[in-house]
Amino acid sequence: MKIIETGFKDLVVVQPDVFTDSRGYFFESYKYKSFMEAGISFAPVQDNESKSVRGVIRGLHYQLRPFDQAKLIRVVVGKIFDVAVDLRKDSATSGKWYGIDLDSENKTQLFIPKGFAHGFSVLSDVAIIQYKCDNVYNREYERGISLKDPFLGIDWKTEPDKAIISDKDLKHPGFLEAEKNF
Repeated sequence: MKIIETGFKDLVVVQPDVFTDSRGYFFESYKYKSFMEAGISFAPVQDNESKSVRGVIRGLHYQLRPFDQAKLIRVVVGKIFDVAVDLRKDSATSGKWYGIDLDSENKTQLFIPKGFAHGFSVLSDVAIIQYKCDNVYNREYERGISLKDPFLGIDWKTEPDKAIISDKDLKHPGFLEAEKNF
């Protein structure tokens, strides 16, 4: 497993060792001991999966403390543009975002620590995304930030007139107005 720094404290790209042969491939998408040895304290308690079509943009989602979540994102089928926004007020990168293409071919993953909002856009015809979380979902503590916030200025790599966004995600406030307790 290779860990690549992103310039954001604790936000890292994870490239697992993939073993391929004539039968296909094998890799460990998560192993507690390997993460601990790499300095990443992460013990998932919930595993989520979503399926979306080209043009879908989901996010930017997070949960307030004490139900904040660290997440390990990977693409099982397809390709996405994955984005993490730093919400931590004392962070040198607070209010900034990091984006990376993740796809099922290279198996690259993104580890998002607590204190970040998360979102993605689908760049392939279909994408299936799996993400492990270290805390359970709690609707009362769920929050979001506008995908179209000019303060963040995220290019979702999707034509704006073809973007598919839920009504719920269209109603999120901007970064500066969003409730944060990190």
